Amino acid sequence: MIEGKLNFFVVLAGLAVAAGVFAALFFISAPYGRHLRRGWGPLIANQSSWIIMESPAALVFAVCFALGSVPRNLPILVFFALWELHYIHRAFIYPFTIRDGHKKMPIAVMLMGFAFNLGNAYANGRFLFTFSGGYPQRWLMDARFWVGVILFLTGTILNRWADLTLRSLRQPGETGYRIPYGGLFRWISCPNYLGEIVEWCGWALATWSLPGLAFAVWTIANLAPRARSHHAWYHANFADYPGERKALIPGLW
Repeated sequence: MIEGKLNFFVVLAGLAVAAGVFAALFFISAPYGRHLRRGWGPLIANQSSWIIMESPAALVFAVCFALGSVPRNLPILVFFALWELHYIHRAFIYPFTIRDGHKKMPIAVMLMGFAFNLGNAYANGRFLFTFSGGYPQRWLMDARFWVGVILFLTGTILNRWADLTLRSLRQPGETGYRIPYGGLFRWISCPNYLGEIVEWCGWALATWSLPGLAFAVWTIANLAPRARSHHAWYHANFADYPGERKALIPGLW
């Protein structure tokens, strides 16, 4: 099938590009949030940008599910539910919890995120629901599946907890930043990013697919350098920032 081969080569190309993105982001912090700066073109409100940027991931994946040809057994339904658990929250709930609504994001950054989410949802959705040929019911008993699902849910909980902790530092109407404490914040600066990395590594394991692996690699390529940038930002802006904290991995980095 031509589309199946195209899907495969798109994923391989994405893996190659991820290596370049990983290297580039160690020198250029993506200009949104606390790293927003001039020179990246016109801006759009944060809330709107997150909705526009993330919604394709939820919607395109759902369309792939609806049009898919594989049997809709329990493994397939679990994959659909896990993906939508993440992206319905990210696209349609998280933007309305942001307390720095006065901030903006470059439209260029939003469009890059939009394009990635569109392609990533298509690659994963079409593979799982059409090109994979389906997953047998016995996949539920495979260690790759249930360990992957446990990792996904653990990462989701960690990511949501860390976001809630960061959000609670800022009262309605406040715009500044404070040092977070408690939980994994005792050891690292960005448990929210660690949670998301664990989440999508779990996805790659549970689906045991090349698109799933590519997504996990992209997540690391994007968030590991950003965690390093956040860590450096904290040290530059808070003289009393805990020196024993690492950026992303407790005790290591």
